[in-house]
Amino acid sequence: MTSDQMPPTVDVTGTPAETFAPAETFAPGEPVDPAGRAAALDAADPLAAFRSEFVASDDVVAYLDGNSLGRPTKAAAAHLARFAADEWGARLIRGWDESWYELPLTLGDRIGQVVLGAAPGQTFVGESTTVILYKLVRAALDLPAVAGRDEIVVDAGNFPTDRYLLEGIAAERGKTLVWLDPASVAGVGPDDVAAVLSDRTALVLLSHVAYRSGYLTDAAEVTRLAHDAGALVLWDLCHSAGSVPLALDDWGVDLAAGCTYKYLGGGPGSPAFGYVRADLVDRLRQPIQGWMGADAPFEMGPSYTPHAGIRRFVSGTPMITSMLATGHMLDLVEAAGTEAIRAKSVLLTEHALDLVDELLVPRGVEVSTPRDAARRGSHVTIDHPDFQAVVAELWERGVIPDFRRPHGIRLGLSPLSTSFDEVRLGVEAIRDALVRGGSAG
Repeated sequence: MTSDQMPPTVDVTGTPAETFAPAETFAPGEPVDPAGRAAALDAADPLAAFRSEFVASDDVVAYLDGNSLGRPTKAAAAHLARFAADEWGARLIRGWDESWYELPLTLGDRIGQVVLGAAPGQTFVGESTTVILYKLVRAALDLPAVAGRDEIVVDAGNFPTDRYLLEGIAAERGKTLVWLDPASVAGVGPDDVAAVLSDRTALVLLSHVAYRSGYLTDAAEVTRLAHDAGALVLWDLCHSAGSVPLALDDWGVDLAAGCTYKYLGGGPGSPAFGYVRADLVDRLRQPIQGWMGADAPFEMGPSYTPHAGIRRFVSGTPMITSMLATGHMLDLVEAAGTEAIRAKSVLLTEHALDLVDELLVPRGVEVSTPRDAARRGSHVTIDHPDFQAVVAELWERGVIPDFRRPHGIRLGLSPLSTSFDEVRLGVEAIRDALVRGGSAG
């Protein structure tokens, strides 16, 4: 049984962002204890029922790392347990004809529909984010419209994979990297990009949500500016897919890639997705020419001819088992609606920032995430010199954020699985660890 045959067991419709705010719970200026405030927020949460759809761990008090690895859904856990016997074991190689061969495309279309704002035939599921980024960058640079241009714009604060990959490709292809170096909180905005665009710009590669600071850039405006300069844009959506509403088709995005193990619940090492705008699909030739992307893969012909359509971006045999869980998370995302998910994300991060201001800033903690919700994704980064030791202690106590060098804690808040009280417990645990460590600011 495939995930699209298994609807979620909850029936919760999306709630518009403007109605998702329990402001009436507290009178202006009324002092409220953190536990009471978190309880009121959880009681008013229209997405609260979704939390019961996830596998919980008895020894975890607060899971605040959903932007690195999402919790598994119960439906996915049940499906994976059945898969070996009911699909792999019972159907054996017949499974390829019945659904597996098409899964990179059917799951890609589902990601496009539910998360990306993309019409069918533009999204595929393949290998890791690194490999898909490589494919798309190389294919883009060979497009005749930009082949004579020699500059690639990239953020110096971008995730290492993006930076390392471009360093290698630039060296191979004789391109020059143009580095944007924003402040840690400000992030890369349209003005930063506009300042470096020229008739030499071939490609702009940026993260929609910065992996460390959580800065959310204006993807539509950056894409427009790049197109006005004759350049292509490739968006890394790893920290926005599933937490921020996307409209790739409406924005005119050329290319995008993102992982499925964060907000899309695919599990450790689940494969990434790639997006190619419809009019570019048959104009781009991806560099990793594998048999599954060939025009007639089962003919085993002597030379490679790319498949018509988005399948040409598939290379080798797809990772079927690793794709299964994502479908179940998409069921939940679709049931909730991305606008309602974003609304809760904003409230979660505002709740976290309020607690940080009250409990941690007086102890020398700095906020390294934008205060403006319109410029913030679904995680909050805070910095303190003692945080590496603090995180190790928190993990032992069942409070799970993550550490980002040199001294940052990221509070990754996955809206469908994270409660407001978890955020409260996590921030209080950080305060207690600082107190135990003797940090007084």
